[in-house]
Amino acid sequence: MSYVDGFVLPVPKAEWEEYKKQAELGAKVWMEHGALSYVEAEADDVPNGEVTSFPLAVEKEEGETIVFSFVTYKSREHRDEVMKKVMADPRLQPGMQNMPPYMKRLIYGGFKVFLER
Repeated sequence: MSYVDGFVLPVPKAEWEEYKKQAELGAKVWMEHGALSYVEAEADDVPNGEVTSFPLAVEKEEGETIVFSFVTYKSREHRDEVMKKVMADPRLQPGMQNMPPYMKRLIYGGFKVFLER
């Protein structure tokens, strides 16, 4: 079964264009290093919750949107191989050395796929 890395984060609308540039670079790098797919999606129908929700999870602030992203791989082992290359790629180093403050509210994790069609 395949493997998925998932991400949810708030992005200030004032920084949206810069975020999209970084997402384009990320997609290029991940795919060049072997990811099967790379998806970045902006919130469209994401309600606020009282107990839990995407906005609550990332502590969404006024003037922000939410991004849901995922990258797919053949397996956990494949993901680990790809991530090692991605993290060492010099094209991503400037962004990793100078992360914007909102990235502290990023939620991420790796998931074993148990159903796939």
